[in-house]
Amino acid sequence: MDSLDLQVLSQAREWFREGRRVWLVTVIETWGSAPRPPGALLCLRDDGLVVGSVSGGCVEDDLIDRVRHGERVGQASLITYGVSKEEAARFGLPCGGTLRLVQEPLRDIAWVDELLERTARHELVARTLDLETQQVTLAPATRGEAFGFDGRVARSVYGPRWRLLIIGAGQLSRVLAQMALALDFEVLCCDPREEYHLTWDVPGTSFSKGMPDEVVTEMQLDPHSAVVAVTHDPKLDDLVLLEALKSPAFYIGALGSRGNTAKRKERLAMFDLAPAEIDRLHGPIGLDLGGRTPAEIAVSILAEMIAVRNGVTLVQKKAGSAVPGGRAAEVPVGPVCGSVAR
Repeated sequence: MDSLDLQVLSQAREWFREGRRVWLVTVIETWGSAPRPPGALLCLRDDGLVVGSVSGGCVEDDLIDRVRHGERVGQASLITYGVSKEEAARFGLPCGGTLRLVQEPLRDIAWVDELLERTARHELVARTLDLETQQVTLAPATRGEAFGFDGRVARSVYGPRWRLLIIGAGQLSRVLAQMALALDFEVLCCDPREEYHLTWDVPGTSFSKGMPDEVVTEMQLDPHSAVVAVTHDPKLDDLVLLEALKSPAFYIGALGSRGNTAKRKERLAMFDLAPAEIDRLHGPIGLDLGGRTPAEIAVSILAEMIAVRNGVTLVQKKAGSAVPGGRAAEVPVGPVCGSVAR
């Protein structure tokens, strides 16, 4: 599944091909509380149809109303909501937020075609919009880059900014991979067992039948990487953990009970891992949501990954679970209040 912003661009391209007039609206800056971060994207059609989001809905309603009443922005330009107290209240900004947007007419889809093709190949792509020259350019981006705006040029990054390595190709892994794709993870599943790798069929993911420790080394895990071992086979799970726990990956978890987790840590301690490295292991994996089905367990794993990524305290854990302390990585944390800015 594509990320929301790539879906927006894909829909914009289809509307353009149908001969409709289309505008892209991007969150440029926010002050105060805002539910959508800088870089969030919306596509607006000439009859008021929209896809994507730049607020909780109130700002979208105003943009739709403007288009339906004949307002047609001819070039990329800035719009601001929530400057005054009265306007903030009108547009549903109870926390005093301000939202600054750039609205641009879509005149050409060649860059959209290229961007979608490159992100489909798992490339990270930066798109820049120069408000003075009105030019759009594409360039390679690096993992960890965030949206930027210097007052003239807006730079958005598209493609999978997070990576998830799943060890094991069972039913749980399939559901986990599908959900992770929806959360903008680039997903790689690794399983050298022939009876498993021959049946892997999750579109949008990559697969390796190499040995897990070798795959981890090749990936060069970084603070935007997560590793989940769910094979139930200690020989495979422990192989990947020996390498992953020494890496800067923001999250490393392994399936198993508290008893099995304790035994696993005893085995890991027999190798060249420091106690602090072993303590990074999340086990039993996932938050305690009471889930039993593969889908419910996948939700609990991803919920824990997101909490760790955002630096949230893991309070929903079973008693006795190993809960690594501290913040996982230097990663920007988005706003959490349900208001909008402009």
